[in-house]
Amino acid sequence: MNKGILMMIALLISMNLFAQKGGYKIGDMAMDFNLKNVDGEMLALRNYKEAKGFVVVFTCNHCPYAVAYEDRLIELDKKYKKKGYPVIAINPNDSTIAPDDSYSEMIVRAAEKKFSFPYLLDADQSVFKTYGATKTPHVYLLQKGDMGFEVMYIGTIDDNYANPSKVKETFLSNAIDALLDGSKPSPDVTKAIGCSIKYKK
Repeated sequence: MNKGILMMIALLISMNLFAQKGGYKIGDMAMDFNLKNVDGEMLALRNYKEAKGFVVVFTCNHCPYAVAYEDRLIELDKKYKKKGYPVIAINPNDSTIAPDDSYSEMIVRAAEKKFSFPYLLDADQSVFKTYGATKTPHVYLLQKGDMGFEVMYIGTIDDNYANPSKVKETFLSNAIDALLDGSKPSPDVTKAIGCSIKYKK
């Protein structure tokens, strides 16, 4: 069997094992996805040919923590997209439990806030479960390499969701800057602060 095919099979098996163990850890290779954006188009990480990595953030419309970070996510995207690390937002919530997080409401919210980044719907809720996200917002910083998308940072955006002027630790920005400098983020894991993800049990 072709060596490349064997490597791909091994990678897919490892991804499945990571998902079964409760999500990704630092150094794991994250799966790609193909999810519907608010513009009606399907989007995958592989569509970004020039990207060095991604800020994948699980977020939503209704959660006050998620809302509090919207402007900061726009700023992060505008700053780091041109450096190779665009923001990709994913709504993981079941809209039968959280109606404000329906696809139609996502379209409205993205337009109101003029999101500079894609806002995707995890319709079958498989992506957030594979990644291991538990909160909105919950961030996964990925770095693109020959083997795929390596998880380099997991957690929160900064240390003060309520008041941007009182932020002392910009964890996500620091992590991206570290990658741009050729080093590893430190810390590489922080506690995600936000609302629980709404899913059908």
